[in-house]
Amino acid sequence: MNSSGTQNPLSRATRREFLKTSTKAVAGVALAAAVARPGYAAGSDQINVALIGCGGRGTGAAEDALSTSKLGPIKLVAMADVFESRLKSSYNQFSKAPASEVDVPPERRFVGFDAYKKAMDCLKPGDIAIFATPPGFRWVHFEYAIQKGLNVFMEKPITVDGPSTRRMLKLAEESKKKNLKVGVGLMSRHSRDLQELAKRIHDGEIGDLILERGYRVHGPVGSFASPPRPPGISEVMYQIQRFHSFLWASGGNYSDFYIHVIDHLCWMKNAWPVKAMGLGGRHYRTSPDGSVTYVDQNFDVYAIEYTFADGSSMMFDGRCMTGCSEVYSSYAHGSKGMAVVSKNGDCGRPSSIYKGQNPERSNLVWESKAVSGELNPYKNEWMDLVTAIRNDQPYHELQRGAEASLVTSMGRMAAHTGQVITYEQILNSSHEFAPEVANLTADGPAPLKLDAKGRYPVPQPGIVTDREY
Repeated sequence: MNSSGTQNPLSRATRREFLKTSTKAVAGVALAAAVARPGYAAGSDQINVALIGCGGRGTGAAEDALSTSKLGPIKLVAMADVFESRLKSSYNQFSKAPASEVDVPPERRFVGFDAYKKAMDCLKPGDIAIFATPPGFRWVHFEYAIQKGLNVFMEKPITVDGPSTRRMLKLAEESKKKNLKVGVGLMSRHSRDLQELAKRIHDGEIGDLILERGYRVHGPVGSFASPPRPPGISEVMYQIQRFHSFLWASGGNYSDFYIHVIDHLCWMKNAWPVKAMGLGGRHYRTSPDGSVTYVDQNFDVYAIEYTFADGSSMMFDGRCMTGCSEVYSSYAHGSKGMAVVSKNGDCGRPSSIYKGQNPERSNLVWESKAVSGELNPYKNEWMDLVTAIRNDQPYHELQRGAEASLVTSMGRMAAHTGQVITYEQILNSSHEFAPEVANLTADGPAPLKLDAKGRYPVPQPGIVTDREY
């Protein structure tokens, strides 16, 4: 198993949650002269950006892209989404931006399933496409970006099953041959606090890692639970609109919500786990008042034990239930001490190291300190990507992003099947959730089909054991 993707220390709590509790200062990396690579943007140092997927994540990513203007001119020039209302809402957030940063006239705002192509057609080789659609579409959009010679920033997760991971790994190799730069929205890798903690752990400061623990337990968020499709929207569009509810579109809430903590704990270990076993279940199939029956594919709770090649374990607990205790943090336990990896959220600072196994103040050995101008990992990842583009430095997070997505899916599959699932097993799985995703139309057949009783297939651990549904 290739675990090399965990070794690079540079690679959203949600984006909104983080921004509420952190400075809005842009990352203050050393600004070397913005040397355009040969032929870049037809001799201009301006980078043009196309936003594909105009929800909250995409809009936030575009805002972060524009925050790199200190490195050189950068401009949002095209937008695309399958929902016109979402595109309009996103564009309105940019409407007061200066023309030097945002220039997206009506003829460069595209709606529909081919909108991603039209938006990328507005760019020149060396420009940047942002992919923030549901991840079920990620490989389709990336394939076209490679054809166009575009650098890419893609939101996580980037795959949802074994077949899409295999496809994305092949595309990663193609893009490397074209010297394209690819950033993946696993922003924990760009937290300066976590980078320092990773270095200390890898240098043996807490000894051999024996156990890691990660938690994201809170109430329902996003489109975790969905009622039956209402009138006035097609089946395909409903499944895209409620993408957290459907495995083909997002990997479900497990992949979409939990990948950050799983990824940064694997980073601390500097390895990917080789297998996973998991428990999970759905406690509530109806709304609290009993008036609505939920039709999504998610479990309410997940408890996963990942095992690494050396026999050490990583435990992850996830829950989306109202009224229960809430915990959102991660920890690493070594033979010489322990670390608080993320104090709160996906990469909540400060990180810290303690002697012994109790994170009491009296046991504190080290605590991460603020790096002036670099507190925001969402902006850091964009500064790192754009710096690499302008200076033609190697920058390719795709393999590691695909492996992190696969490891997350491995835990989800273990819970959904009730079986121990290995890395190789999920990687080589034949169950592709949406094999026709590249050919979807608004009114065509949807990837997930209703049965004769109007129900979507759901995981059945112990009954359906070779696939998730």
